[in-house]
Amino acid sequence: MAVVVTVPVCLLLTVAGLAVYGRAEALGDARATRAEVGLSLRIQALVHQLQRERGLTNGLLGGEEEFRPLLATTREHVDTALRDMRRESAVEDVVQRRLRRLAGIRSAADAGTADQAATLTFYTGAVDALNTVDPVAASATGTDRRLRDGLAALRELAAAEESVALERGLLNGVFAQGAFHGRTYIDFTEVRATRVAALARFRTVATAPQRAALEKAFATADAERATTYEKQAEDAAEGTPLRAAAGAWWEAMTALVDDLYAVQQSVGDDVRHRADRLSHEAELALTAYLLAGTLIAALVMGLAAFASRSLTRPLRALAETAHDVARHRLPEAVARIQHAPQEHARLLQPKDAPDAPDARLLGGAAEIAEVAVSLHQVEHTALQLAAQQAGLRRNTTESLANLGRRSQNLVRRQLGLITRLERQELDPDALAELFELDHLATRMRRNAESLLVLAGQNSPRPTMAPADGLEVVQSAVAEVEQYRRVLIATVEPVRVRGHAVADVAHLLAELIENGLNFSPPTEPVEVHGWFDAEDDTYSFAVVDHGVGMSAADKERAGALFSGSGEDVLLAAPTRFLGHLVVGRLAHRLGEGTRVHLFDTPGGGLSALLALPGRLLAPAEDPSTATAPPPARPSVSSLLNGFRAGVARAEARNPQGASS
Repeated sequence: MAVVVTVPVCLLLTVAGLAVYGRAEALGDARATRAEVGLSLRIQALVHQLQRERGLTNGLLGGEEEFRPLLATTREHVDTALRDMRRESAVEDVVQRRLRRLAGIRSAADAGTADQAATLTFYTGAVDALNTVDPVAASATGTDRRLRDGLAALRELAAAEESVALERGLLNGVFAQGAFHGRTYIDFTEVRATRVAALARFRTVATAPQRAALEKAFATADAERATTYEKQAEDAAEGTPLRAAAGAWWEAMTALVDDLYAVQQSVGDDVRHRADRLSHEAELALTAYLLAGTLIAALVMGLAAFASRSLTRPLRALAETAHDVARHRLPEAVARIQHAPQEHARLLQPKDAPDAPDARLLGGAAEIAEVAVSLHQVEHTALQLAAQQAGLRRNTTESLANLGRRSQNLVRRQLGLITRLERQELDPDALAELFELDHLATRMRRNAESLLVLAGQNSPRPTMAPADGLEVVQSAVAEVEQYRRVLIATVEPVRVRGHAVADVAHLLAELIENGLNFSPPTEPVEVHGWFDAEDDTYSFAVVDHGVGMSAADKERAGALFSGSGEDVLLAAPTRFLGHLVVGRLAHRLGEGTRVHLFDTPGGGLSALLALPGRLLAPAEDPSTATAPPPARPSVSSLLNGFRAGVARAEARNPQGASS
């Protein structure tokens, strides 16, 4: 009874707790975002004043003495903003590290002894450091898309404003000097590119009113005047004289920067209002979840206490019966049916199978009695389905074998007839068509053999004499449709035992066909072969440069490569039967035969077939046999061994030999 009451209550409380936690987390995120936006706006206010001081200082160092009064006023604004920011722990470290030399920089600028480029770098570094500690710069808070987009818009607008302000200060000094010097022109072009990129990203995440405000800022008369000056600067290469009034440029760009700063504040207000709304909604939702969870928990506890009194004993008895059916009776009966499919009638009603459980013995109500009867019916139906499935498997296998044998006999006769016609034909064109017909018949023979393989029949071809590895590859290539696209790279000498020749050739043909079907018609499919003396294995690699396979598809294909039972045949989709044929053939070749898939470097898929030493025959003439290659990483290391083998084969024969 305690378990019946405790489990649902615990589950309910867990779900309610997760829901409450989610609402509380959303509330915390909204409040944190609101605080972060407020801090960000204060940081941007300091950045805005520093940007103004940077531009005026650069113009003063360029020779424009008229900037001194404006510079003095701007410095006072910067000092006021700095005093306010010193109370923020997140910004204090940046202020101490980056702005401790501010007084010295100002004194040197006033005396005219400061280096113009170094001074500009100092102010730019301070602005970048403040933007880095801006909490909005690294914020990805919450799941609300409008909030995320608002934060992203605020970040991009800050970057755009910094680019515009930096351009203002940079060209202020250039116009004061009358020309670009050193890397100044390159810096100008980089700043403009940064501004364009930031504004493009802003437009992708901003709302329509925010985009309209941005366009309005760039449509003012001051902005158009600034654009005119920018074009003059853009057309002036290094050393080309520039005749532009630095004061007019400063006024136009300052108006544009102020307008952008106003847009930035508007976006920040929008984000803050959205965070306030989300916070309010999260508070209401949290309260509702707490009330609903309390009420439902109380209701469930009462219902569980009531229901447990009448359900515990009959349900326990019913559970024991169900466990006996699921764990013992049903699996044993199904196993007997599958192993003896001709005795369905006897197995459906085993002598030791109990009758349907009596509701009175269970001690439950009529509903529990109905469940018990239904459980017994499920057991009986499952036995019938197992018998039907056993018959279906047998019939499917026999049908596949029958069709395969018939097709094989017909194709064999057809190949014999085509061979006789080829011997009698003298016309080259007609002989070429007969060769194509012979190739089609060979492919039909492989399809018939695939049916026999799927049916679990023995090797459809008679036992052959040992064959050379290159002959096995050529036999496989002859059984694929687009054989002209197959490139036989270096295949190191090897002899394959006669009983395995047909299966290896068939397996390689399936892998080559797969590579041809899933690679561009202009790309060849390569076949490599090499011997690994360390593992006493010989490996064939089929390499394509096509679409490749996902990790999930490769895992599924690997499962089919390792499967050999009829259950896999009946469950696998028809488009994967080629993989199943490969798996059956590998299983029939015996232990140690492995098929693996890897990604081809540069794109595509590579299949590796590793044959154990017991399938390899000794060379015909040991005196002329090629010595084993130098030891490489073990083929059992799979990918590393495969790549090493392919690299070595290509190094020995860079051009390859076309099939």
